Amino acid sequence: MSSNLIGMTRPPVGYGPGSQPSEDEEGLEYLSMPKDMQVYAPHVPSVADPSAVVAGLGRLDALHDGLVRHTAAAPFSVTLDDLSGPDRALIDEALGEGEVSAVVIGPDERIEIQEATLAGVWRLRLHGRGGRLSERVEVGAFPRVGVERAFPPARRDIAARLAALPPGVINAPAVLAELDYRSREWRPGVASHVVNLSLLPHSPEDMAFLDDVLGQGATTILSRGYGNCRLTSTALAHVWRVRFYNSVDTLILDTIEVTDLPEVACAAIEDIADSADRLGDIIEAIR
Repeated sequence: MSSNLIGMTRPPVGYGPGSQPSEDEEGLEYLSMPKDMQVYAPHVPSVADPSAVVAGLGRLDALHDGLVRHTAAAPFSVTLDDLSGPDRALIDEALGEGEVSAVVIGPDERIEIQEATLAGVWRLRLHGRGGRLSERVEVGAFPRVGVERAFPPARRDIAARLAALPPGVINAPAVLAELDYRSREWRPGVASHVVNLSLLPHSPEDMAFLDDVLGQGATTILSRGYGNCRLTSTALAHVWRVRFYNSVDTLILDTIEVTDLPEVACAAIEDIADSADRLGDIIEAIR
């Protein structure tokens, strides 16, 4: 019985000599690649007559000086309360709105915080009793008022809550005891302590008890980008809930941080220096 082995001696199609086009044949077709790189281009407000916005330009000059001289130990702010009309419009257009916003809700006031398109530059609107409104711009990693008023003055008694556990609560007490200890031991300069709830076993009862015992503080922060990061201060000093969501608002990482303020909400020193250059370019273009 004979067998045909001719097909088995041929090289596989696409490999070996003759499988690629010759110099006379049509060449390979490559995917087109980007030809231009997108870089930052400052938005320059349209100002027909710079002499009509002298006060607004003066505030931008002061803000630029604050950015240039910025240090972590010396926050800087300028008031906007006395600006109106074209001057206020100039400030609004020059600063724009960035990716980080926050709200601080106290018993007598509400503070709205919005980062500008310039990192480390923050707009603050303070709503007081009787509808009183005050507005200013600050330079810094994050406005200190959002941290100083984040937690209630009276310390939360975690030990008392752990003395009587609801049914179904198993793992939450150990987490709460750790957070209570870290909260008491925290001092400025101490590294953040992070508890990753996404990696810990817990029941719905654990999470409900954890939320109830930690309580709610005064400050809520939203950092937007490719996804969202939502930070909320708890009622336990220096303890923050930090949750990361993807672009379709699905929770992908749930953590608790013991720190002054989680770094995800803060502008870096390098970013603030870059903002000084950018604001300088904007002011020069207006003039």
